[in-house]
Amino acid sequence: MVNKVKIGSDVELQDRLVAINRTTKVTKGGRTFTFAAIVVVGNGEGVIGYGLGKAGEVTTAIAKGVEAAKKNLIKVPVYKGTVPHEVLAKFGGARVLVMPASAGTGVVAGGAMRAVFESAGITDVLAKSKGSSNPHNLVKATIAALSSMRDARTVAANRGVSMSKVFNG
Repeated sequence: MVNKVKIGSDVELQDRLVAINRTTKVTKGGRTFTFAAIVVVGNGEGVIGYGLGKAGEVTTAIAKGVEAAKKNLIKVPVYKGTVPHEVLAKFGGARVLVMPASAGTGVVAGGAMRAVFESAGITDVLAKSKGSSNPHNLVKATIAALSSMRDARTVAANRGVSMSKVFNG
């Protein structure tokens, strides 16, 4: 149940750099450095995506990451600046627990998760990363958690019942 989104050229996406990794290859002529940048893009209204760019220069790697992120955008439910319900998601060794928070709480989350929430426009959330702290897997686990969330309207439509029936049983 992934909510893929196609964007036009009129949508303004903000990009946030999550991590840069430098790798070294030792050759006969010396050392060759390459850079891998993981980037999160979002419009601040529930549309987010991530991408990985690899290049010989940092700026080129970031640009490639932004282009890759724009190719796999998803729509996540944002309800009054927070998430609709609690969820636990996994990707690789990273486990992420995301919980809704009351207004004024802010984003209580680690670095890689914070970039995802702020790009999505989520202003109040409590999140805990368990297991691996690898930023690549944390970003993917956070986006998996957000994409698995459903708002009350979607649940009501899927079940074919009214909104009051969803909340009151």
